[in-house]
Amino acid sequence: MMLRFFLSILLMILALATQSVAQSDPKALIDALGKADFKQAEDLLGQIAASADPRVVPALEAFNDGDLYVRKSDGTVFITRASGANLALIDPLSGATAGEAPKGAMTKLKINNSLRRVLRSALGGLTLLSPDRNVRLSAAEAVLRSPSAENLELVEAALAKETDRDVKARMEEARAASVLSSDRPVDQKRAAIETIGSIGGRDAISILMSASASLDAALKPDVDRAISKIQSSLAFWDLGQNVWYGISLGSVLLLAAIGLAITFGVMGIINMAHGEMVMIGAYATFMVQEVIRTSAPQLFDWSLAIAVPVAFLVTGAIGLVIERGVIRFLYGRPLETLLATWGVSLILQQTVRSIFGPTNREVGNPSWMSGSFPLGGLSITWNRLWIVAFSLSIFFGLLILMKRSAFGLQMRAVTQNRRMASSMGIRTAWVDAFTFALGSGIAGIAGVALSQIDNVSPNLGQSYIIDSFMVVVFGGVGNLWGTLVGALSLGVLNKFLEPSVGAVLGKILVLVLIILFIQKRPRGLFALKGRAIEA
Repeated sequence: MMLRFFLSILLMILALATQSVAQSDPKALIDALGKADFKQAEDLLGQIAASADPRVVPALEAFNDGDLYVRKSDGTVFITRASGANLALIDPLSGATAGEAPKGAMTKLKINNSLRRVLRSALGGLTLLSPDRNVRLSAAEAVLRSPSAENLELVEAALAKETDRDVKARMEEARAASVLSSDRPVDQKRAAIETIGSIGGRDAISILMSASASLDAALKPDVDRAISKIQSSLAFWDLGQNVWYGISLGSVLLLAAIGLAITFGVMGIINMAHGEMVMIGAYATFMVQEVIRTSAPQLFDWSLAIAVPVAFLVTGAIGLVIERGVIRFLYGRPLETLLATWGVSLILQQTVRSIFGPTNREVGNPSWMSGSFPLGGLSITWNRLWIVAFSLSIFFGLLILMKRSAFGLQMRAVTQNRRMASSMGIRTAWVDAFTFALGSGIAGIAGVALSQIDNVSPNLGQSYIIDSFMVVVFGGVGNLWGTLVGALSLGVLNKFLEPSVGAVLGKILVLVLIILFIQKRPRGLFALKGRAIEA
């Protein structure tokens, strides 16, 4: 009797030990996924992650990608790959091939969104110990986005071994997020709230709000304070982001308006074809890139550097032809000049539409203008940053030309007093011609920049001509500094008005404000004395 009792106890212990080994064996856990429902699969994934066995990562990735199947005959789970009409079977732990099976003999393991979240968390935890620094960083970020109490011990183990400063900081944040979803003491959760609050950003608010439902009531004030602090920081950075967007828009307006400011100031010409010079510059960029793509693709990163002088020469030559062929016969007749240049703009649009078609043309970004980088709480795109730098370089280059060259001196003399300049031997007609060509060439350069942020189409220039005139009138006709200040001011003002009233109503309000401003200062921000004003 006693012997039978001890044998029963021994068999029970062996059964429990066998069950425990099966539960801790990754292969047995993976095979168990083949028979589990969604809830059971979540529990099994937690056990698989707790095993901390890096061999299970391919199986979990295959599960997430829909490549994990169970064999109907014996319930064994395999990673599969398509092999003709069959499926190639791969052992989920060793990666060894295990033959093939007909698709009908296999059943795909189903997955839902809840399981995907658990999978992301499990994969993040399992790759925290990877020898690759970038893999560990990505894993820590995955755990931070999908915190789980099951991964907490693994995160802490990885954190104790981590030596890289950036990865360690991200792991500490991931640990804090995991602590909030665990049953750790209140003081640890309070410290975790402070850590999450120091991260900042909308993701941190999401983590805190998700965790607040399960936290003790005593921790709610800490959560509210952390969220309020993050929201204040976000409001500050949103303000900075709007200022940056305004500056980048202002730099675009500066490029589009600076050539118009020169011709308007020196010649008194309202050039309605100025926007088409911008459009032709953009199409010149497209043509340069097309030639490079077909003849020398290795030079693509230099395409914009090549397009700048090409666009300047092409549009400058077209401007010279327009001035010599049309505008020089209409000086002193502003209405006729406006109508003539408007007709020229329609001719240029239709010509481009006939050659290139009405659809948008693709102009690529060189590698050094692609992507973005964070600056505090701002997101700075490289193409916008380079356009701002390019606009300022064009502005200061033109300023040096105006102040330090003989042509600039003659241009300023004609602006201030045409008759006196003519009596001093300056050929005012040729100053007008080359000034118009210079303004058109700068508009072409503006088209090179705009091709990187806007659609290249026959209507490209029309989007900026009205804004360009507003910049010139607001800043002061013919004054380069006024054009700079006016462009940046209107750019920032537009970006602050758009979120609250919309883009169209925002432009209308800007126009109304400029009209009211001109009523008080008819000569703009920086008044320029000379022939054009006196007339």
